[in-house]
Amino acid sequence: MGPEKKQKRNLADLIFKSVLWRSIFRTDIPTDKRGRMVTVLNNFFLHLHPVSIPRHAVKLKYTWLMGILATFLFFVLTITGILLMFYYRPTVQYAYNDVLDMAESTPLGVMREIHRWSAHLMVITVWLHMFRVFMTGSYKPPREFNWGVGVILLTLTMLLSFTGYLLPWDQLAIWAITVGSNMAAATPLVGREGPGSALLSIGDISLIGRTSDAKFMLLGDTRIAEGALLRFYVFHCVFFPFIIVMFMMVHFWRIRKDGGISGPA
Repeated sequence: MGPEKKQKRNLADLIFKSVLWRSIFRTDIPTDKRGRMVTVLNNFFLHLHPVSIPRHAVKLKYTWLMGILATFLFFVLTITGILLMFYYRPTVQYAYNDVLDMAESTPLGVMREIHRWSAHLMVITVWLHMFRVFMTGSYKPPREFNWGVGVILLTLTMLLSFTGYLLPWDQLAIWAITVGSNMAAATPLVGREGPGSALLSIGDISLIGRTSDAKFMLLGDTRIAEGALLRFYVFHCVFFPFIIVMFMMVHFWRIRKDGGISGPA
């Protein structure tokens, strides 16, 4: 062994066998199945996945990669959304003009378009993922619970898209939310005439002339105004992303516990 290779090997040993490196990475690069198992179990990100999976489960024609694409798009939406939050103010006075200003700035305009198209693609990929799971029988025992979690994630994805619709505060957004909020008023039990609507009220609603139903809870008022914009902003940027992350963690964990990333061949 030449002096240069020996020096490089000593440097590698100094780094990869140091106390600092071993405190972060407990195992070496695996060379067999047992090594892979230990590596997966000791890694925070990898332990959600099984050590081994069926050969057919990684084929593109079987999985369509819709699950991983939906997850990737969610992270793209998270990153671009956080950056856009620095330049967007959720008030009636500034919301529309802030969106116009973003369009005039090339970096922000591109970022907003990435955010918008990623949102559309995420809805499509989640639907295609559910369709693929159904067609391959991946919802069958012992995966029934995870199928239910997937349905919840699909619903949350639609709600995430719906709440982001109001934020530009243009005519298209306002009239779309008008239709959606009127549908909320007809919600069973907690709708305008439902017996559970009183549970959504705060204080004596009759004194201020407001109705306590699902529509009022959604808008924070009897009409679409600044309260609705603020609520949709919080729903879109904080509430639904937090709930989605929680259910995604459960979804990934159950995939491993149920035997892999796919169902019967």
